[in-house]
Amino acid sequence: MVAAFIGISIVVIVTPGQDTALTIRNSLLGGRRAGIFTAGGVSSGQAMWALATSVGIAALIVAFEPAFVALKLAGAAFLVYLGVHALLSALRGRPREPRSVGEDGLTGRAAYRQGVVSNLGNPKMAVFFTSLLPQFGNSFPSLLGLGLVFCSMTFVWLTAYAFAVARAGDVLCRPAVRRAFDAVLGVVLVALGLRLATDRR
Repeated sequence: MVAAFIGISIVVIVTPGQDTALTIRNSLLGGRRAGIFTAGGVSSGQAMWALATSVGIAALIVAFEPAFVALKLAGAAFLVYLGVHALLSALRGRPREPRSVGEDGLTGRAAYRQGVVSNLGNPKMAVFFTSLLPQFGNSFPSLLGLGLVFCSMTFVWLTAYAFAVARAGDVLCRPAVRRAFDAVLGVVLVALGLRLATDRR
C-alpha cells in the first residue's frame, strides 16, 4: 500500500504545475535561496491541507460550493498577478543585478509566503488529498502521516528545481534569455490562473 502511495505521489509531484512555475520564477528572481524558501512554502501549504484533510475540514470546503469557489478565485487572482508582473518585466527589461540579492530583491520570507499562498489558494489540493489519502489510511495519524510524506517529497523535488535554476543562473540571467524566461513564465502563470478560475473541479 505504501509503495502504491509513493508511486502515485511521484507521478503527481513531478507533473509541472503552478507550484513548479512559481519555484522557477522565484529562483530566477532571488537565486537558490528564494527557490528553496518557495519550496518550503509550498510544502507548508500542503501540510496545512493534509491536516485539514485529516480532521475533515478539507472535505467540508470541497462540499461547500461558495467556500470552494472563493478560494479558487483568490488563488487564480494571485497566479494572474504574478504572471502579469513577469510579463511586464519581460516587456520593459531589467538590468542584471547580483544573484545574492535577486533582481527584484525577493527575500526568503517573501518567497516562502508566496509558496504558501499559491498552494493554499489551490482548492484542487483539497480535492486531491480528500480523494487520495483515504484510500491508504483511515485514521488521523495515518492520514496526516501520508500527507506529510507527500509534502516532504514535494519539497525535495522543488528544491531540486531551485538548485538546477541556480546552477544555470549565469545563462538564465543574460538579458535576452531572462526576458524570454519572464515572458514564458508569465504566460504560464496567467494560463494556470485562468484555468484554475474556470475549472469546474
